[in-house]
Amino acid sequence: MAHFEIRDLSFSHATARGKACLSHVDLTVEKGEYIVLCGRSGSGKTTLLRHLKSVLAPGGKKSGTVLFNGMPLEEVPPFEQAAKIGFVMQNPDDQIVTDKVWHELAFGLESLGVAPNAMRARVAEMACYFGIQDWFHRDVETLSGGQKQLLNLASIMAMQPEVLILDEPTSQLDPIAASDFLNTVRKINIELGTTVILSEHRLEDIFPYADRAIVMEQGRIIADDTPGNIGAKLWAQKSDMFAAMPAPVRVFYGAHCEGTSPLTVRDGRTWLSRSFPQGASIPSLPDTPAPAASEPPALSLREVWFRYEKDSADILRGVHAEIPTGCIYAIVGGNGAGKSTLLKAIAGIAKPYRGKVSLFGKPNKGAKLFKGTLAMLPQDPKSLFAAKTVREELLEMCTDEEKIAAAAQSCDILSVMDSHPYDLSGGEQQRAALAKVLLTEPKLLLLDEPTKGIDGFFKEKLAETLKKLTAEGITVIMVSHDVEFCAKYADLVSMFFDGQIMTTDTPRRFFGGNSFYTTAANRMSRHVFSMAVTAEDVVALYQRNTASQEG
Repeated sequence: MAHFEIRDLSFSHATARGKACLSHVDLTVEKGEYIVLCGRSGSGKTTLLRHLKSVLAPGGKKSGTVLFNGMPLEEVPPFEQAAKIGFVMQNPDDQIVTDKVWHELAFGLESLGVAPNAMRARVAEMACYFGIQDWFHRDVETLSGGQKQLLNLASIMAMQPEVLILDEPTSQLDPIAASDFLNTVRKINIELGTTVILSEHRLEDIFPYADRAIVMEQGRIIADDTPGNIGAKLWAQKSDMFAAMPAPVRVFYGAHCEGTSPLTVRDGRTWLSRSFPQGASIPSLPDTPAPAASEPPALSLREVWFRYEKDSADILRGVHAEIPTGCIYAIVGGNGAGKSTLLKAIAGIAKPYRGKVSLFGKPNKGAKLFKGTLAMLPQDPKSLFAAKTVREELLEMCTDEEKIAAAAQSCDILSVMDSHPYDLSGGEQQRAALAKVLLTEPKLLLLDEPTKGIDGFFKEKLAETLKKLTAEGITVIMVSHDVEFCAKYADLVSMFFDGQIMTTDTPRRFFGGNSFYTTAANRMSRHVFSMAVTAEDVVALYQRNTASQEG
């Protein structure tokens, strides 16, 4: 018997004015399967996943049937759904309900009425299995984003569910924490036999290991096959979704190779070794020079120190940087390193107790100075929304219809202008918030995780928008966990660690010199090519060396 059988499921939100979020979806999920669900932002992934647990199903017009273990889901008692269907949301703070780590682990078991002795045993087991012992007694609010998401997963697994559903669970995690989290999910599937249904934009760590990959577009399932076959189909169809495929797949087909593409970094490394057994005659591409210094710099940070409370530890510890005008400057680093706090200090939201922050040669002495000069996109886009429709949100910033239409088109939100912002997917909310911020026409734009929840196709459009802004002399400073995006589009990249900027360089030199904090393309190719950090770099070198061999 299948865990889930979805038959002719269609759905539209109550505020969507008839637009279908899901359209005639048919899908069967067998017990023990590991399924990855992918698609562009707004394709219906989250809506579909939420229909697999009644308490999370959105309000609106629905038709069709969802069966769980052969029974219509709405007839499965809430108690049984809570015990058997686990759900991990995109934002860990949306799911945590208690103040202590240990209590969060026990909360679900208390709700299910598990006996105290059994509860203590399960909590202890989960704390050990997930490596939570060292922060077992801590306050939840002191945890990093990665720790919170791991706590959510452990709390759900303590209830021993049959099915684990995860909706873009790594969108707020740094690359190393995301990889560790996804490896834990895979281990749960393999060792416990738990059925896993996972929606994700970053596919490097999950795509190769899935039993099936399902691609959605405009509320429909357009492909359902093994991961190897999905990559070939999307390439043949010239689908926008091909941009989301793992780097080894994009390199293989981008180089116009034939046969079965590698799926993992290890497979890609083996393929390149066989392609160039004697090594590469053209090992590297010329590096792009760093942006020239400007006088005055767009941003100057001199010995900036900051702490949230008088007796607490310093979050920023003598930060020093000078960022030239008209560049894309990316800051990367682990969860909890202080990157978002640095953006707040630049914006004047967090006031440093020592040091100087200057914009375009002028000291930061108050918000009035920066009206029309600085804008910031926060990590949570919902914090910018206060109106009933996306259109009204944009009208708050500007009454020029032509400018609004241009911003909406640039951010790909024309189709959701009359929707309530809270009815949008995570990626659509991010794009709507970006459009709202861009309408302020800033000279310095601060972006906190701008690619969170955004598909590969729109990342390219976002990059085009940012490059257009920098060509007009606007400076973009972004904090991001998306190393692939930073490697491809940033002009300068800095590593933030222990409250300081440790190093700054061009993307090719920065990521090319790292072993772990680097791209899949670099890990796959570094034994053959030098400083190749994007799939495009590897494709270019592959083709040049192949042509050299043939010549």
